[in-house]
Amino acid sequence: MDPGIPVPPTLYGGHERLVYLFAEEYQKLGHEVTLLAGPDSHCSGKTVTFGINDLGRSKWVRLKEAGFVWKYLHKNKDRFDLIHNFGRLIYLLPVLNNRVKKIMTYGRPVAINGIKIVNSLPNRNLIFTACSDSCVSTGSVKGKWETVYNGIDFSKYQLNEKVNGNAPLIFLGRLDRVKGAHTAIKLAKTTNNQLIIAGNVSHTADDYAYFKTEIEPQVDNQQIIYTGPLNDIEKNKWLGQAKALLFPIEWDEPFGMVMIEAMACGTPVIAFKKGSVPEVVENGITGFIVNDAGQMERKITEIDTIDRRLCRKTALEKFDVSVIANHYLNLFENK
Repeated sequence: MDPGIPVPPTLYGGHERLVYLFAEEYQKLGHEVTLLAGPDSHCSGKTVTFGINDLGRSKWVRLKEAGFVWKYLHKNKDRFDLIHNFGRLIYLLPVLNNRVKKIMTYGRPVAINGIKIVNSLPNRNLIFTACSDSCVSTGSVKGKWETVYNGIDFSKYQLNEKVNGNAPLIFLGRLDRVKGAHTAIKLAKTTNNQLIIAGNVSHTADDYAYFKTEIEPQVDNQQIIYTGPLNDIEKNKWLGQAKALLFPIEWDEPFGMVMIEAMACGTPVIAFKKGSVPEVVENGITGFIVNDAGQMERKITEIDTIDRRLCRKTALEKFDVSVIANHYLNLFENK
């Protein structure tokens, strides 16, 4: 895993959280696990740390990080049966044509030039995966590809079977314009619902300005409440007490972990039909898939038709970490 955020993360860091979950699950299944990740990372297996935890680190620092991984993999390649890479594709260069099995996993739109270059080089036992069919479609120009969904540990989330009609709506995610918090606020006001907004504020100039000018001025801590970013315990609390998660995205979201985190609490999701949404939400069972704000507004009034127990059960059978980890471990047996 790339340095920048420790594994597991304290707050923000969906990919880092996934890496930790899979490391723990692989260890629980009886495999010996070595985690390569940034400083302050840990898992139940062996952990090797490198680089620095700074998302704004320089290209020179990133090059030195790649050098560390190259040296480590070259020296230890015969110790491993499987290398599962959630970091940069370039990390795999020293072992591309080695017999060791390799999984390269993507959680965001794929840069296809790197895929083409790697597949032009001698390589074997390499499978590319992405977290949805939508995400796979951005990079499957060359090589062997498989969709493997993201997962969470459902045992960490508690089902709340029933909420009252005055329960709040919730928006949880990074407060960038493409995530659609402004639409969630508009719909909460239109339907006279309380809205909990949770998530971190982006430090990019345009998204920081978006938060300061379009989101923060509407926070009154009565109808529109902003909690800041949430840790895992706080997510369980806030998601569980909400009657619905609003997911009014304006881009092709590769997966959207928050959707299954909400479902794990029994909280249905109302989401725009973009990116992975049709793969994650089962319409009428774990929530509703809609085309626009008008349809989302109507579905808010129908949210009590969703069985919250069935919502969790359906999502658990598809997205629990045990299901997803076994999918990864069985990839080479199916090829």
